[in-house]
Amino acid sequence: MDIFKKQESNVRSYSNSFPVVFSSAKGCWLETNNGDRYIDFLAGAGSLNYGHNNTLLKKALINYIENDGVTHGLDMHTEAKASFLFALHNHIFVPRDLDYKVQFTGPTGTNAVEAALKLARKVTGRTNIIAFTNSFHGCTYGALTATSNQHHRGCSGMPLVGVSRLPYEGYADVDGLALLETMLNDNSSGLDKPAAVLLEVLQGEGGLNVASKAWLQKLSRICNDNDILTIVDDIQAGCGRTGTFFSFEPSGIKPDIVTLSKSIGGYGLPMALVLFKPELDEWIPGEHNGTFRGNNHAFITATKAIESYWVTNEFEKHIAACSKQVKKVIDCTLQRFPSIFVRGKGRGMMQGIECKNGALASAISSRCFEKGMIIETAGSNDEVVKFFCPLTISKSELEQGLHIFEQAAEYIAQCTTRKAS
Repeated sequence: MDIFKKQESNVRSYSNSFPVVFSSAKGCWLETNNGDRYIDFLAGAGSLNYGHNNTLLKKALINYIENDGVTHGLDMHTEAKASFLFALHNHIFVPRDLDYKVQFTGPTGTNAVEAALKLARKVTGRTNIIAFTNSFHGCTYGALTATSNQHHRGCSGMPLVGVSRLPYEGYADVDGLALLETMLNDNSSGLDKPAAVLLEVLQGEGGLNVASKAWLQKLSRICNDNDILTIVDDIQAGCGRTGTFFSFEPSGIKPDIVTLSKSIGGYGLPMALVLFKPELDEWIPGEHNGTFRGNNHAFITATKAIESYWVTNEFEKHIAACSKQVKKVIDCTLQRFPSIFVRGKGRGMMQGIECKNGALASAISSRCFEKGMIIETAGSNDEVVKFFCPLTISKSELEQGLHIFEQAAEYIAQCTTRKAS
């Protein structure tokens, strides 16, 4: 452990919560160099929807490497890229009646958001962007302007401009969309007409806040009526995390632009995409660039993930069953311990339970770690315990993890009661 303290920057964060050295991983399990095993309810913050070292994906990747497949090719044409584009079109776009061009950006979610914002501004000729309370879109400058969390915004080193903030659905009991519509139709509102509205359908870091179908449909209508582009950030909520491949599917809306990263690569390999309607493709070659926008290894595992899990609806059925299992435990826990919990939040396998304060959530996470489970918190005050295991988890493994959580909740509730008395 000394090498990490000596050489690694203080900016690291997850290792502070889980101070062990991991040496191997498989499925929903992590193992340390001492042989201790932890069930993983973090899943790379949503990057490992298909689990650690997924056997199907690993086999495809090893075969590709052993046959000297192209590793790095900038944005040149490769067989690996072609296979991915075919799979994405045939198995994801066509069944959902979506028509998108695909842009490969630098391999991080924040870079995809940067590209989406630049494209929206380029196409519309306008500069303002609407973003929402409790949003998280990344830590590079452009994406950070749209991120609301002060912990991240505070270190920008310069003013964060170009974004107007509105209340997300349910925030402070304010109807943010009524406000937006009124301001757009009032020449004295002071709101510069935006190029785009950027949102998460299910806010991950912001505390698992879910936008309703009606709210999303109204937002889409407002944007269409006012020639404003809709950008959905599906970086954390996409690739099945909410129960469907895209988080916006149940609402029926079709965003102008969608950003994907995290689990789109399938294996945890870095990869990011911007999807946009063909008429928006006004880029000049090389205008948004990046040396690592052609991760062919990720193309291989991404293709295999789509072909293995999204050709039929069996995987969605599995996610739905697991989601019910998680919700049942959350509902039971809320009834058992009303003194420390407020409500359940989220959707699909992107659920959590809100504690009465961040200290309680942190104590539960720490107790889970002591008992062999990795689980983190979210929300403006880290008050939400966030269930984020791989989507490929088995029913018995899910039960194991949920049981650890239930025991941790009971232990913290008892500790809180003793302190109060």
